Amino acid sequence: MMTNSSHLLADLAVVVLFLAGVAQFRGVRGARSGNLTAAFALVCSVLLVLYRHRMIDPVYAGIALLAGCALGWWIAVRVNMVQIPAMVAFQHGAGGVAAFLVAYRELTRTDGSVTALGAWSGNLGLIIGAATFSGSLIASGKLANRIRQTPVTLPGHNMILLGLLATIGILCLPAALAPGGAPAAALVALILVSILLGGIFAVRIGGADMPVLISFLNATAGLAAAFCGVSIGNRLLAACGATVAASGSILTHQMCLAMNRPLARVFLPLPVSRPELNGEGAPLPPASPPAAAQEDPLSAAVEAARQAATVMIIPGYGMAQAQAQVETVRLANRLLEMGKQVKFAIHPIAGRMPGHMHVLLAEAEADPDMLVDLGEANPEFQNTDLAVIAGACDVVNPAAITAAGTPISGMPILKAHEARRVLVCNLDGRPGYSGVENPLYSSPNAILMFGDARASLQRLLEGLDELQAATPRPESVISLGG
Repeated sequence: MMTNSSHLLADLAVVVLFLAGVAQFRGVRGARSGNLTAAFALVCSVLLVLYRHRMIDPVYAGIALLAGCALGWWIAVRVNMVQIPAMVAFQHGAGGVAAFLVAYRELTRTDGSVTALGAWSGNLGLIIGAATFSGSLIASGKLANRIRQTPVTLPGHNMILLGLLATIGILCLPAALAPGGAPAAALVALILVSILLGGIFAVRIGGADMPVLISFLNATAGLAAAFCGVSIGNRLLAACGATVAASGSILTHQMCLAMNRPLARVFLPLPVSRPELNGEGAPLPPASPPAAAQEDPLSAAVEAARQAATVMIIPGYGMAQAQAQVETVRLANRLLEMGKQVKFAIHPIAGRMPGHMHVLLAEAEADPDMLVDLGEANPEFQNTDLAVIAGACDVVNPAAITAAGTPISGMPILKAHEARRVLVCNLDGRPGYSGVENPLYSSPNAILMFGDARASLQRLLEGLDELQAATPRPESVISLGG
């Protein structure tokens, strides 16, 4: 039989193991082992809980664990890399459901064992968990293209949110102060209002702000779990939930820095004007691509790659949609074989969730040492011979610097336009999710290979193969002299 001291030591060991796994996420190389380490820590915590609470029927517990594992495995093996952001958002919602169900069960106990601290913590876990659930479903639907991806603002949106918050505050009183257990009706009403709050809160966020929403929901799911841990007196749940909440909060802050605007402006956006204006108030030049003036973009792209000594590749969400990450990495490796200096420039909000591009490139076995972030990449663009854009638009749009009153005004971008040549492998010349025209497409140093990014990169690789085959090799020259 474990003593209180041994219980505490076991909990500390699991928490340290969990933090050791989280610490490995700081680098691309350690991410896989970090994931396995954190998963092992969570398995240990489950075993500890089952050992301590022997009133749990082991048969039912085993069936529930096996069912959950089987369902998770079945979903995970069917999800491709494009669907990963939507799945992550859905998982945050599942964490919210678990939190408010645990809180509901604890708060409806009638044996009088729920303390005041436990009651208030349970209420907070229930509210935050329910709001995280609906907000995550909205985010998942947007990321999966099931619902409108652009922000949706209702008439009197802020007043609706304030009214829902006031209603939640009123419902909390009977739910937290009722002696002998909270009334089930009050808790059900609290859950429904919180679900409505989360949905209305999340529906107003979209486009380039989605990585901020995803990281924020990660934090709220952890916070709900932490409050539930306090409510049921489970140190492991409280500690692990607080760790997730802290890491999600830090990530949310980093995403806001990448957008160059405070969190309030992401969640409470101000109206923006669609006309694009430069710093002097004059209209930006139209972004109509001069593709017709290029007789053969492929030949121009192959020649630019041949002449370039330094190349910067910029992946974006279009690369994920086209599932072109393998071709992108193949291009980088081919250029390395040709003696070029090659790097990947990664924008913090490229894709639809934090680290999306890192995951895609890791899947294609890109060398992690070739990946550089925005702060390191931007000073190098002026000395870069060729910038290759693979499915990126908003994160390389110079209008973010030159235009006022647009959804991306002031957002830091990758300054691909400063490179000597820019090869654009995007689907077409239409604006990205921000709706802002990209003047880069009209730049005289741009080579436009519009179409499916995967097909465009394959054509470029074939062109480089033909170029390499046509280049005489010194060892192939046969001496005729004797």
